[in-house]
Amino acid sequence: MKWMRDMARWLLATMFLAVGLNAHAAQNDYVLGAGDQIRIFVFQNPDLQLDARINESGTISYPLLGVVKLGGLTVSDAEKKLASGLKDGNFLKQPQVSILVMDMKANLVSVLGQVLKPGRYALGAGAGGNKLSEVLAQAGGIVNGGGTDIVVVTGKRDGKAFRKEIDFPRVFAAKNPAEDLVLANGDNIWVDRAPMIYIYGEVQRPGPQALQRDMTLLQALATGGGLTLRGTQRGIRVHRRDENGVVQVLTPDLNDKMQPGDVIYVKESIF
Repeated sequence: MKWMRDMARWLLATMFLAVGLNAHAAQNDYVLGAGDQIRIFVFQNPDLQLDARINESGTISYPLLGVVKLGGLTVSDAEKKLASGLKDGNFLKQPQVSILVMDMKANLVSVLGQVLKPGRYALGAGAGGNKLSEVLAQAGGIVNGGGTDIVVVTGKRDGKAFRKEIDFPRVFAAKNPAEDLVLANGDNIWVDRAPMIYIYGEVQRPGPQALQRDMTLLQALATGGGLTLRGTQRGIRVHRRDENGVVQVLTPDLNDKMQPGDVIYVKESIF
């Protein structure tokens, strides 16, 4: 039985080692910025270990090297820059520098609204990236049936306020795909609730339902389970608000497209 215990210990140690290596690899692509808290290690030189926070100018003060600019560099490039400084200054012959990001404060975006995991996400870290689709994937994607197709991104570009609406399914369209927006530090991503329509009267399942893209009256009725035995197509009316907020009562065709907020009423047949 001893060999089984030894095997279990070896597997557990291997698993923890793999997790540690993957975590370090995941941070290598992260771009350092102001506010990030980092820990610097130099192999076999514990006196050069340092905990530092990158200041607003993107710099830190490091032993032997003085002020070093790390902001705007990936973790991997920052490690190489420190190693080169120690080597070129004749402080160490073959320095091996590692940087661990203890607290990410820079290069973050906020994802809010109808996504599975709303929160703040780092750009360019691990399996993530800088594009809208990549960050939404980290947030678990848009809630099925609960979120709208239009994703709103706000932030700043060149010091000016920035706002863009993206028809997200078009990013993956076979023809004329939309731009997969490249995000920037501080961007906010908002996914609103899907627009709703309301059905009542002689239908099987009256009540609110999500308005799907290009949904027709016939499709809306089908989603509501169809007409009851007492319902009649000739008695269908749609109540719709115009631009001035005035409710209009329409007699629609079954192939007419529905609009957000439409109220569909199916009358009872008099025969």
